[in-house]
Formats: sequence, C-alpha cells, structure tokens
Amino acid sequence: MRVFTTFDEVAEAAGKELGASDWVTVDQRRVNQFAEATGDHQWIHVDLERAKDGPFGGTIAHGYLTLSLLPWLGSQVFTLQTPGAKLNYGVNKVRFPNPVKVGSKVRVVVTMGQVVDIPAGKQLTVNHVIEIEGEEKPACVAETVVLLLP
Repeated sequence: MRVFTTFDEVAEAAGKELGASDWVTVDQRRVNQFAEATGDHQWIHVDLERAKDGPFGGTIAHGYLTLSLLPWLGSQVFTLQTPGAKLNYGVNKVRFPNPVKVGSKVRVVVTMGQVVDIPAGKQLTVNHVIEIEGEEKPACVAETVVLLLP
C-alpha cells in the first residue's frame, strides 16, 4: 500500500505504477444488489437461466458495477493522506473492453497519471486497469480525476 502524505510525494509519483489490488470474486449476489440499487435488471445480469443461452454463457456484471469497484480496489493500492480535502472531480475516459462473467476474479492495477498545479491545489489523474484473472483483455480501463485542496 502506497501512502501519500504530501503534495510533493504525489507529484513525484506522476507516471509511475503504484501497484495492484487483491483479487476479488464478482459473485451473483453483488450483481443482484447492484441491479436493485440502480434499477438495471437487464436479463444478461440477473436471469441465470436466460443468460445461459446468451452470448457469454452466463450472467455478467454491469459495466458500471465494474467501474464502481475502483474506489474500494484502489484503496488497497494507495491512499491520499495529504492535508486538506480530497475531491472526486470526475472521470475523463472509461472503456469496458471485456465483460466480467459472474464468478470471475478481478483486480485493479493503478498508475499515477499527470499531477498538475491548479489555483485551488493539485489536480491529479489516476489510471486504472481492472484485470480479469485468466483473461488477456481487461474488464475496464478508466482515468479518474482527483482534486487535492490544501
């Protein structure tokens, strides 16, 4: 786990891989709970019988469920303990190159992107690749943006 306590430490990490999280299994219970929380009950996610005959041979996780794992998985890789507020500013890019089949294990590999001075503090981009165990193509590639305020 990488711990950043100063803005200088964050800036020095620009462009560097920070590490990988533990593997976590994406099970049907998690997918069903996400469907309940979002109202997205598309059969490819929640209908086990129908999904068996679908394009993936079973249910798959929602793309946004996969994306929503970033804060939790990322917290296993690094933490920002810099002074002041840390604000989720948004996402610049997100792609879902490969579906996560229910029962698969995923993890995130995190790389610090650009760290830019802004009038309010620092703006940093963080690059995330959610890998699927045993698969060549990742499940999700995302570039998030964080504001660090003094």
